[in-house]
Order: sequence, then C-alpha cells, then structure tokens
Amino acid sequence: MCRTAAAALFAGMLALPSLPAAALTLKASHQWPSGTGDFRDEMIQIIAKELAAANVDLDVRVFPGSSLVKPREQWSALSKGQIDISLFPLDYAAGKHPQFSATLMPGLVKNHEHAIRLSKSPFMDDIKKIVEGEGIIVIADGWLAGGFASKKQCILNPEDAKGQVMRAAGPMFERMLAGAGASLASMPSSEIYTAMQTGVLDAANTSSESFSSYRLQEQVKCMTPPGDQALWFMYEPLLMSKRSFDRLEPKQREALMAAAKKAEDYGFKKAAEADASMVDLFQKAGVEIVHMTAAQADAWRALAKETSYKTFAAEVPNGQALIDKALAVE
Repeated sequence: MCRTAAAALFAGMLALPSLPAAALTLKASHQWPSGTGDFRDEMIQIIAKELAAANVDLDVRVFPGSSLVKPREQWSALSKGQIDISLFPLDYAAGKHPQFSATLMPGLVKNHEHAIRLSKSPFMDDIKKIVEGEGIIVIADGWLAGGFASKKQCILNPEDAKGQVMRAAGPMFERMLAGAGASLASMPSSEIYTAMQTGVLDAANTSSESFSSYRLQEQVKCMTPPGDQALWFMYEPLLMSKRSFDRLEPKQREALMAAAKKAEDYGFKKAAEADASMVDLFQKAGVEIVHMTAAQADAWRALAKETSYKTFAAEVPNGQALIDKALAVE
C-alpha cells in the first residue's frame, strides 16, 4: 500500500465514531427470597433500578435466595471482592469479629426510631471501622425487629424457653436463651422452616420479615411479636466490597450512593411496617398471638445482663466500652 493511501486509511479510522464503553456490572448477592415482597430484596432491586435509570454505565445483577453465595459465606466473598454488594446480617460474621454481636444484643435497641439514631452514633462508628478494616463499606443502614415463635408453647417468660430447641441468630441471644434453659441450634433464617418441619427445631427468634417471607406461620402454633417490648433487633446493612467501590468513576459513585440512600429510607419505612404485617399474616393462619408485658420483658433483660452482656464485656475486646456507647444513645 502506498504511503498516501495508508495515510488516507488512517485518517478515515480516526473519523469513525468511538464505541461506547461497556457498562460495568456489579454482582449483588443475598439470602432473601425474591418476588415475595421481602423488602430486603426490594432494597437491592431499588439500587439496580436507580442505577439503570441514572445512565452511568453501571448495572447491578441480583442473585437472591442464596443462589450465588451461601448466607454466612457472603462476608468472606465481599472481603475478597468475589461479590460486589450484599444485604447481610452483620452478626453472621461475629465468629470473625465478636464485636458484631453488639448489633444483635438482647434489649439493646428500644424501637425502630432508636435504631435509626444508633446508626448515626459513635457506637456504629466503631462497628463500621471494623467493617472497613475487612475491605468492606456500609452503603446503607438497616435494622429489623423480631420476636419468638414456637411449635410447642407460647414464649413470654424466660422459663417458657426451657426444654425447647431454639434458633436465636447470634451468639449473644444464644447466651440468653441458654440461661433460660433452652437448647440451641444455629442456622441462617432461610433454614428455619425445614428445621421445624423435620423436628430439628421447636422455636426460633428471627425478624418479622423473615417470619413472613419464609412462611413460618405454616410451622408454628404461637407467636410473640416485637410489639412494644421488642427484645430482638438485628442490624442488616447493605454492604459493598471496597475494591469494587474504588474502581467506580465519580459519577458512578454518586449515583450509587444516591440509590443506596433511597434504599435505606425505604428499608427503615418497611421494617417498621413489617411487624404489623407479620401479626396479620400469622393471625389469618390461625397462629396464637401473645404480647409480652413490660414485666416479662424486664425479666428477659435481667437475664441478658447476667448472661449476654456479662459475656460480651468479659470476652470481647473493648466490649464494655462498645455497649456503653450504645446505651448512651437515647
């Protein structure tokens, strides 16, 4: 090819329109069912829809129902950058960081409004520093209330748990239940239904949303909802791999955090509504609903102080200081 023709060809190539960069796709994994109205799945779907609408070349592919990563393995997968986003019950990682059990400490959170205040407190600042040390960041806060449900008998007083095989979700709730005389079985909430169905489990603590999403009204005969005396509150934030976040362009980060804020606001609203929705669902299924009195809740809190709180203060580095920070939030 002559020099003149080659120059003309090169000039023509420069004149061609450049192809758009391929959109970056983030993998979002969680254990919750999809298509059932579980708002935790919907929070991630909100992020996916908002980012698609933002037109910043950033997509989210959602893998619900533990279809990509098992529930308790999502922490490690996030830390290693194998997945990008997860809505994860933080106490599931308490085996690696026992401080996380403060986010499922019996009676520590008073109500949904108190949970929102805790999210912005020095208590949560300390928790988030540990999260960030693992190469993970919190992009949206979330707290869920929960209660007791049993196949055998209603649970109101600590002595009602005696002799029942119970699932409690985290080490500190397990300490309290063991102090009440219960036997313990540890498992993610997605396995409670089968465990009850097969006789492995008599009773469980979990969130109102999980009680509903996993159809546990089909397995239990009595429910103690959180009501005005909630003992069970669990921190379930939206987490993101820091290495995934760091590779985003500024406009993508801005769009992501705007979407996460919308998801967070939606989550807090739906969490407050989930308690009443669960009660309605269980009542319609013929499950007996009982409500804990202030005196009964105080008996549980007294037991927790002698079991869960004492253990946490003695065994967890800076455990007492962490609890004190949480208790200081009115």
